[in-house]
Amino acid sequence: MTGLCTQGLEPDLEEPTLVEGFPGVGLVGKLATDHLIDQLEMRYYASVDCEGLPRIGVYRSGDRTARPPVRLYVSDEHNLLALQSDVPIVSAAVNNVADCVTRWVVDHDATPLYLSGFPAERETKPDLYGIATGTVGETLATHDIDAPPEDGVITGPTGALINRAAHREHDSFGLVVECSPQFPDPEAASVLLEDAVEPIADVSIDTDELLEQAEEIKAKREAFAKQMQAIGQEESSQAQPLRMYQ
Repeated sequence: MTGLCTQGLEPDLEEPTLVEGFPGVGLVGKLATDHLIDQLEMRYYASVDCEGLPRIGVYRSGDRTARPPVRLYVSDEHNLLALQSDVPIVSAAVNNVADCVTRWVVDHDATPLYLSGFPAERETKPDLYGIATGTVGETLATHDIDAPPEDGVITGPTGALINRAAHREHDSFGLVVECSPQFPDPEAASVLLEDAVEPIADVSIDTDELLEQAEEIKAKREAFAKQMQAIGQEESSQAQPLRMYQ
């Protein structure tokens, strides 16, 4: 079983917060994490090398550097880590990836913020709610993050990570925001950042650019969103009412 392959200097962190950005419905976790990394100018720290992840190289326009598809970024200044993924995780790999990432999180005393979307048609600001494992549940109330309005489940890699945290009784947060069921949703991602990530991780993030570029982001991410739909709702990270499983 593999884990993380570090690059460069080891970060100077003490019980850091980790923000997870595996793709899911509305791409809310990915959009939020990508924006967080850009805004805080987080540095590339490690590649995530877990059994089942695709062995592909990823490159960016105007940049000659190729990197693995799932990576970890760090901000020593903010005592913060961010997990960025450019690929959806297929169902056959979900358990291996969740076990692999969880072991690293526990070994490094990190408190993860697991991000997910709840498919919903809406015309107003998306609602946000939070759940927790371990001993950090009261933190949600401290920051006025509501409890879930109904019974539910979180699927995909994010759900598997929360499952592992619950089994280990390790501290973690599950943050769920209403989002578009079909398309990338920058507004929902901005709610995750402003109302959850900012207060819990004690950082300041400017989301104006994320909202201003909503149409551009939607166009760029639409193909990725279609790919997420193609792998099926059971494999995609999203929150759903529990009655769907009864």
